[in-house]
Amino acid sequence: MSEGQKQIILTGDRPTGRLHLGHYVGSLKRRVELQNSGKFDEINILIADDQALTDNADNPGKIRENIINVVLDYLSVGLDPEKTTICVQSALPALHALTFYYLNLVTTARLSRNPTVKAEIQMRGFADEGLPAGFFTYPVSQAADITAFDATVVPVGEDQLPMIEQTREIVEKFNKTYGETLVLPKAMIPENETQRRLPGVDGKAKMSKSLGNCIYLSDDAKTVKKQVNGKMFTDPQHLRIEDPGHTEGNVVFTYLDALCTDEHFVRYLPDYANLEEMKEHYRRGGLGDGTTKKFLISVLNDILDPIRTVRAHWENDIDTVYDIIQTGTAKAVERTNATLARVRKAMRINYFEDRSIVKEWERLLREAKQ
Repeated sequence: MSEGQKQIILTGDRPTGRLHLGHYVGSLKRRVELQNSGKFDEINILIADDQALTDNADNPGKIRENIINVVLDYLSVGLDPEKTTICVQSALPALHALTFYYLNLVTTARLSRNPTVKAEIQMRGFADEGLPAGFFTYPVSQAADITAFDATVVPVGEDQLPMIEQTREIVEKFNKTYGETLVLPKAMIPENETQRRLPGVDGKAKMSKSLGNCIYLSDDAKTVKKQVNGKMFTDPQHLRIEDPGHTEGNVVFTYLDALCTDEHFVRYLPDYANLEEMKEHYRRGGLGDGTTKKFLISVLNDILDPIRTVRAHWENDIDTVYDIIQTGTAKAVERTNATLARVRKAMRINYFEDRSIVKEWERLLREAKQ
């Protein structure tokens, strides 16, 4: 990274549904911190509707309807359109052109070895149904997204590291072939384990709408209580209050690890100074699951109440939300078009911006006649 280089972040989400606590812990909370840190020259958040279509081509309405939900969730957690550019992927034509150019720098064999793509193919059942070409090549589209914004930093989970490596390979190949043009990005992974992946309330590795194991940022207090009390597993060996319990693998404590603070104990469970004291009591016996769940519900609602309030405000002003998306996207069009122009210049396919190409054509014709 050259001295004085602008520090630019690109991140985003597929608009396939409302965002949930897994998104909050894994990315949204960190994005707000990065936005307010003052350490970055640009922060860009891409609503990846093109990428969402790669496995939802038969239902574009699902994508269209959830763009507003994703933006409402962004605004409700504290992302500020004055500091962060929120834009729509499909409305940035430069991304489509860059994807096409980069596809010529990647082999199908290399794409098929991408472990993230292999895992996604398995999860979505494409191995049996047939793999859409758009889905197979979405790492190249992602490389176009990242490079179009000249991103130096891309916040991702560990499972997405192969995607960043693929982008870096494309950047290096392009720069080697056409000259130094593209910025080489680096991944920013969560700083600690509790930020990396919040399981579903049922203990499954990932929150999923289809599994019904999510707590959404827009869920009301009644729904939160129902999800925790009705679906959240604790320790199956902790049958009586006096029995010793296990905190490892106990979903209630996994959520508390990720979300609670000492201040929450002051307000809702003053018998303990901190989470470690509470865990110790649970491990030796004498602390019931009802108490731990009740405390978790209080913690969750403490976090979600202000998010709900802000969301309700924006829900009553959708015209302004639309303007925010439109303004951010217009800014991103200008930003990404500049990168595309630079790429086309490096490839010398900017035929109508570089008049010297005419002289080259003339020279080639003269030489052909000699």
